[in-house]
Amino acid sequence: MLFKNIIQWFGHKKNLVLSVFLLIAGVLGSVLLVKNGNKAGNNQQTKEVKLDTIPKNISLFFAGDMMGHKPMIDAAKVGTTEEYAYDHWFQYIKEHVSSYDLAIANLEVTLANAPYSGYPLFCSPDSYAKAIMNTGFKFLITANNHSQDKGKKGLERTLDVLDTLKFMHTGTFKNKAERDKLYPYLWETNGAQIAFLNYSYGTNGIAVTPPNIVNLIDTAIMRKDIKKAQEKGADFIITTIHWGDEYQRKQNSYQDKLAQWLADLGVDAIIGMHPHVVQPMKIIHPKNNPKKDVPIAFSLGNFISNQRDRFKNGGIGVELNLKIVAGKITWDNWGYYPFWVQLGGKPRGYYVIPVSSWEKNPAKYNLTSAEQLQIKEFATDTRDLLKEAKELFFLEK
Repeated sequence: MLFKNIIQWFGHKKNLVLSVFLLIAGVLGSVLLVKNGNKAGNNQQTKEVKLDTIPKNISLFFAGDMMGHKPMIDAAKVGTTEEYAYDHWFQYIKEHVSSYDLAIANLEVTLANAPYSGYPLFCSPDSYAKAIMNTGFKFLITANNHSQDKGKKGLERTLDVLDTLKFMHTGTFKNKAERDKLYPYLWETNGAQIAFLNYSYGTNGIAVTPPNIVNLIDTAIMRKDIKKAQEKGADFIITTIHWGDEYQRKQNSYQDKLAQWLADLGVDAIIGMHPHVVQPMKIIHPKNNPKKDVPIAFSLGNFISNQRDRFKNGGIGVELNLKIVAGKITWDNWGYYPFWVQLGGKPRGYYVIPVSSWEKNPAKYNLTSAEQLQIKEFATDTRDLLKEAKELFFLEK
């Protein structure tokens, strides 16, 4: 009887009960919505903060002098044709170089078209530059003592070829208007701007043909360039520079003084070329900011060349890692890879061999007994010279 009365009561009050139920459901839904909304908002806010504080890494790789001696041109020639093949020379380093966000090298030849020639007036086939591009190098610096080897034609055609191949490049220009527009070179990545400056001590006494420009070491001009880079919002400034005494394994006093001057003006890293042998790497500090570390490699040596003498038959690649945190960019760490150049192989060529890779897997390279002695000697010489720097070991998949 009681159960029947309860059923009847609900039947009479069903509209009221339904309203109350809907009201409660609505309140609970609103509470849950607000709660979840706040949670989602908090998650979104947290995510934004994390994205701002999570480091963004930029990996850079610098190679030394890319030479083009006459025996190198002869070795690249394909049979009796007018074709020249260079890609296989870089086969052992292609995967490694391609892994960087940006790989940079010093192109120490002109691309002035045939007839081709080596020292003292370098002119290599366009396929040499194509092979460098195919290896993973995206940026070439062009201000060096051989920039003017083939005069106005050589300088301008070299720039045209690099543009056709989609290289980033800096250091030489067709005219002042072009330099004013393109220099300092600013590379934008991960929301940061990295400025690249490039200078040479000279052009082997060959006058630069107006209106062409080869960036020379002139502190008045360099000061303006650094200031311009800063005014354009550069977050990090790298100077690549052709300097020093050929074949001397230690930097001279002028290199030390100029490096300090560059650091004092705000340059953040300095990479040197030209001596054709490896010179020391070290950290210097601006006089007005002694807590700031500025890495400098005085000379990377020959990355590839026909020079076979001790100290000249190889070079180093320098890895420089940058980090962006909360909009600020600093260099995070750096180190070097020693590379030795083998003359020979099948097909015959100039093979760039990572020393640490050969040590780990010598069978891969099949070097002769004489070549093994040479690569060991180069490794020992380089490690003794750079004992205060960090050697990086070539990792292969």
